[in-house]
Amino acid sequence: MSTMKFCRECNNILYPKEEKERRLLLFACRNCEHQEVSESKCVYRNEVAHAAGERTQVLQDVASDPTLPRTKTVRCSACGHGEAVFFQATARGEEGMTLFFVCCNVSCAYRWRE
Repeated sequence: MSTMKFCRECNNILYPKEEKERRLLLFACRNCEHQEVSESKCVYRNEVAHAAGERTQVLQDVASDPTLPRTKTVRCSACGHGEAVFFQATARGEEGMTLFFVCCNVSCAYRWRE
């Protein structure tokens, strides 16, 4: 059974690290210098794959999030609605922050960025 390990010094998560010279598997903290030798030679990797529909649903729900700022200074190019929520995030493959908009019209929920 695999469990997460945490640093004894600063309580951050420990990540697997290979020490090639001594052929050891270590668990190392990325925040401080703490390292410990692994009791096992196995490393588990869990990748979560999302279907396209799951990602779309999450973004559609963004329009009803009361904590996000809203603007009436933009118009949705898909339906013409005059209100959208917006947030900043890093777009995949880009370096800077991007401003994302989601139409507040529940039957539309069109997404665009500037």
